[in-house]
Amino acid sequence: MTAITLVRGDITRQTADAIVNAANSSLLGGGGVDGAIHRRGGPAILEECRKLRASHYGRGLPTGKAVATTAGDLDARWVIHTVGPVWSSSEDRSAQLASCYRESLRVADALGARTVAFPAVSTGIYGWPMHDGARIAVETVRATATSVEEVRFVLFDDRAYEAFAGRLR
Repeated sequence: MTAITLVRGDITRQTADAIVNAANSSLLGGGGVDGAIHRRGGPAILEECRKLRASHYGRGLPTGKAVATTAGDLDARWVIHTVGPVWSSSEDRSAQLASCYRESLRVADALGARTVAFPAVSTGIYGWPMHDGARIAVETVRATATSVEEVRFVLFDDRAYEAFAGRLR
């Protein structure tokens, strides 16, 4: 059974086999978690992302999918990039958000990763309500068959930490 742990802090400071990046579809960096991972991880991550764009993902990584690159200067072996959906009050995109977690774990399994650090995907600039994002994240990880031994949700502030903690009680 996969252990789920919570950490309040900066995902780029985590030690894990894989760190999940809440990427934008371009894979070329951006704001929030994505920008922080690219900045701290250094140019090797961007170089591999550019190669992915030039080969398999010419139109970008689709929402809900995941792909891995080197972790560059981060204290991890890999970065798993996943593109979360933008929140919509008129369209249920929760299946796409759940897919981000499932697909990231699938990629982690393929790599042989045993520890994976996740941010709260889509709950920042993409506007997903934190409590619902926490529900989807925890339920999906619990329901996904995986060889990953520890999933660590790394939460940037107290509000996010409390939302996730409420789902683990």
